[in-house]
Amino acid sequence: MLGLIRWTFWITVWVIIAAFFHYTLPQVDIVRITDTYEKRVDPGENSLFWAQADIGTDGTLSTRDVFFIQTRLAKGKVMVYRNEDTGWGWPPYFKFDTSNLQAEASDFRSTEADPRYVAIKHYGWRNEFLTIFPNAISVRQVSGPDASKGIPWLNIFIITIFLTVVYGVWVRWRRFRIARIDPKMEAIEDDLSEKSSAMKGWLATWRKKP
Repeated sequence: MLGLIRWTFWITVWVIIAAFFHYTLPQVDIVRITDTYEKRVDPGENSLFWAQADIGTDGTLSTRDVFFIQTRLAKGKVMVYRNEDTGWGWPPYFKFDTSNLQAEASDFRSTEADPRYVAIKHYGWRNEFLTIFPNAISVRQVSGPDASKGIPWLNIFIITIFLTVVYGVWVRWRRFRIARIDPKMEAIEDDLSEKSSAMKGWLATWRKKP
């Protein structure tokens, strides 16, 4: 039972860590931009998945105008991105050029008859039920729907650093446990075993003798 609880705990921890990295780290989609627009948004229970108000505006207002970019993925599926500043907050993309990015995205709009494909770098998830959108970071034109997304060097670097730190902490914890904790636990177990033997011997003296 204890082993099952331990495995459940660590699986839950690693699922949360994987979800955190999947949401936060940049991803690239090859898309065709169909429209760009601005919409009044009043974040509610899903406010965790919206960025702060644009730098220089009144950040105390819960209701604000947000830019959106409507697209179709290379395989035809519709994808909508929000376009918000991240500023100095989290995730640390230091994005301050929301209006410029919206202008670039508008310039790349095209039709199915005369398509122009772009690579949109973004972070976050799209979920219709929770009404959350990935946040566009940059946009650049590509040769076509089969264009390469490139190698995610930043993601590889960050995950490598993270796993290196985790491994270093695990190695030090293991050494500390072997050197300090395990000997004490063994001593406690031996002491309990001796006391148990003594108790059994004492109880044996109360038994009826033949």
